[in-house]
Amino acid sequence: MTDVPGALPAASLLQLIWLASPALPIGGFSYSEGFEAGVEWGGLDNEERACDWIVDQLHLGLARSDLPVVAQSIAAWRSADATRIAALNAWVQHTRESSEFRLQTEQMGRSFVEWLKLHHDDVAAQFDGLAQTVTYPVAFAFAASRTQASARDSCLAFAFGWAENMIGAAVKSVPLGQSAGQRMLARLAEEIPAAIDFTIAQADHDRQAFTPMLAIYSARHETQYSRLFRS
Repeated sequence: MTDVPGALPAASLLQLIWLASPALPIGGFSYSEGFEAGVEWGGLDNEERACDWIVDQLHLGLARSDLPVVAQSIAAWRSADATRIAALNAWVQHTRESSEFRLQTEQMGRSFVEWLKLHHDDVAAQFDGLAQTVTYPVAFAFAASRTQASARDSCLAFAFGWAENMIGAAVKSVPLGQSAGQRMLARLAEEIPAAIDFTIAQADHDRQAFTPMLAIYSARHETQYSRLFRS
């Protein structure tokens, strides 16, 4: 059996799988991104409602905000455009709709950079000026830019890693069984390619972060009684 022409080299494919893994020590598993509050106040009490919520979050949130930043940051890293990278990083910080969401992207970004330092000698210099406040999409894009993967493939990996974390949060907080979680992940896998196609077509002026109910639930989560997750 021969390789498909134009297929991503195995080393780059494996790097993408590694970068998107929930097992990466950056803390993604500890956030529910408002989902836990949705369970208490939004009626996310079964598999169907939980999955609908996460699918909506993919299309209305992630595909319009963080995923375009990943795609655009990869191009900026590859062209060594420090001004562009700083602008994209600032956009992520300024558009977080709650303190928990900002804490999440900065903590995961910081942890991602520290992990990258174990594998790339020049990481500290590359993130000079951003090291204390780098956001997760920009940090992920840096690592993806070091592979031969396209922006689209990189966004697919980022989105699937996000989906795995969100399904994990749903399984624990509804709670749901592992089989339900796998059915939900299968649905997300079907939805993600269309979301990425939408993402790749976005220009700067199309990018947005506007999910009012999610922001409300995130803010309420800050004082929610008995929490499993950090957001």
